Amino acid sequence: MNTRLISIMTRLSILFVLIPIKFAHANIQICKTAPLLATSKNVGSVSYYAENCHQNWENQNIRLDFTYTQNIPEWAFKRAATHFLKKNVTNFSNNSVLNQITELYKPVKKGDLYSLNYNQLNKTLSLSLNQKPLGSITDQQANQYFKIWFGSSPFNAKLKQQLLNQ
Repeated sequence: MNTRLISIMTRLSILFVLIPIKFAHANIQICKTAPLLATSKNVGSVSYYAENCHQNWENQNIRLDFTYTQNIPEWAFKRAATHFLKKNVTNFSNNSVLNQITELYKPVKKGDLYSLNYNQLNKTLSLSLNQKPLGSITDQQANQYFKIWFGSSPFNAKLKQQLLNQ
């Protein structure tokens, strides 16, 4: 075979390898939307997306979208995230890779949208604000960040129940 043909075949084989990965992640669907309450005050809503709404959240691609109807300061996100990670993630410490996501939080105003997205295949957790990527981590434990909302001592037990149909 000539080198040009080999080059074309190589590109095509790479393309066919990449396409299923892209589509596999795009197959998440909305499972549930629930009100977001902070100290019994409605501050917005949360939508839970998954590949399979009836499958355990820990074993698939998932996303949480937080839409805000109130202004919330940066420190409130960071304090709550750290508190609930300590309560729900075994051996959580100040050196945890999960803190890199917590440090990305910015203040929000009415109408803002935070998206927390987990890709099971590459173990990557990413955070975006108003569809602008803020950062990501790649780690075997990255999905444990969702224990803030889905752990045994979650941010709001009713929210967990509503989102996961429990």
